[in-house]
Amino acid sequence: MPPVPHANAGGSGGTAAQAREHLLDLLGPLVDDAGYDLEDVTVSAAGRRSMVRVIVDGDDGIDLDAVAVVSRVISDALDADSFDTASARPLAGSYVLEVTSPGVDRPLTEQRHWRRARGRLVTADVDGAPLTGRVGDVDDRGVTLDVDGRDRVVAWPSLGRGKVQIEFNRPEEA
Repeated sequence: MPPVPHANAGGSGGTAAQAREHLLDLLGPLVDDAGYDLEDVTVSAAGRRSMVRVIVDGDDGIDLDAVAVVSRVISDALDADSFDTASARPLAGSYVLEVTSPGVDRPLTEQRHWRRARGRLVTADVDGAPLTGRVGDVDDRGVTLDVDGRDRVVAWPSLGRGKVQIEFNRPEEA
């Protein structure tokens, strides 16, 4: 969905980190109520406007209809927050809102990311060394990776960031 320009009542916020934290606190419950997860929020300068990028995801992904619904909820919240004189007002002047899903290059850092990557080939940092395998079970103990036909359970404390590998012919599609 293309970014949508908005205007608000002005004011100046604090640092970019404060603005991000404020927006995560403001938008997190709203995105959660819509049935999705708020993955990240970034605010950057775009000329005289601020660019607000909101990254959302769900267990079944997020389609364009859901992006439209979430965009309206977020836009309404940002507009209401902009006029609230008691708030930190992280957005000064007008802003452009972009609601998007994380790309395939998003690092796997949370248990939910690994759960959503079931069946996908990933490379992960395991005890400081790269390991490539297909994601199987994901539970409170860790992740099971199929490495060359053998299951290897990797506990959460041993598992670093993972990255989904691009496959043009995944095994279930062959």
